[in-house]
Amino acid sequence: MEAFLVSTGIVALAEIGDKTQLLSLLLAARFRKPVPIILGILVATLANHALAGAVGSWLTHLLGPDVLRWILGIGFILMAGWMLIPDKLDAEDQPKDASRLLGVFGTTLLVFFLAEMGDKTQIATVALAARFDAMVPVVLGTTLGMMIANVPAVLLGGRFAGRLPVRLVHRIAAVVFLVLGVLALLGVGA
Repeated sequence: MEAFLVSTGIVALAEIGDKTQLLSLLLAARFRKPVPIILGILVATLANHALAGAVGSWLTHLLGPDVLRWILGIGFILMAGWMLIPDKLDAEDQPKDASRLLGVFGTTLLVFFLAEMGDKTQIATVALAARFDAMVPVVLGTTLGMMIANVPAVLLGGRFAGRLPVRLVHRIAAVVFLVLGVLALLGVGA
C-alpha cells in the first residue's frame, strides 16, 4: 500500500504544470470531447508507466542493493532539481491533423504516450518501481496520480490552469523527491 500511495502522491504533484498536463489542456480545448480524451490519457499512461515500471523492477534485480540505493538516492535528488525547471509544451508534442485518421481517442493515446516518453513522471515511475520493488502498485499509483492531475485539466480546461499555484506545487514535489533521495542514500526503508 505504501508503494501505491507514495507513487500516487508524487506523480500527482509532479504532473502539475508538466508538459503532459499542458497537452491535456490543449487536447481539451481543441477537441472538446472529455470522455475520449480522458480514456486516451488513461490507456497511454497505463502502457507508458507499465513499461517504466518493468524497467524499474528489472533494475532492482540487475543491480545489487547497495548500488541501487546510491543510484536511487542520487536519482531522486536529481528529480528534485528537475521539478524546479518549468515545462513547456514542445511543438512536436502538439496534436497535428492525426485526429481525422485516428479520432480523438487515438490521437490522445498516441500523442500522450509519446509526450510521456522521458518525462519526469515516467522517470519517477522507473525510480519508484526500483525503490519499492513492487511494479503493479507503483504503476497503478503513478497512473492514478496522472489522472488526478489531468482529468480536472481536461474537464475544466483553461479556467482551471491559471489558478493553480504551479511553482508552489513543484516546490513541494521537489522537497518530497529530495527527502526520498536522502532517505534512500541513508538506507532508510530499504
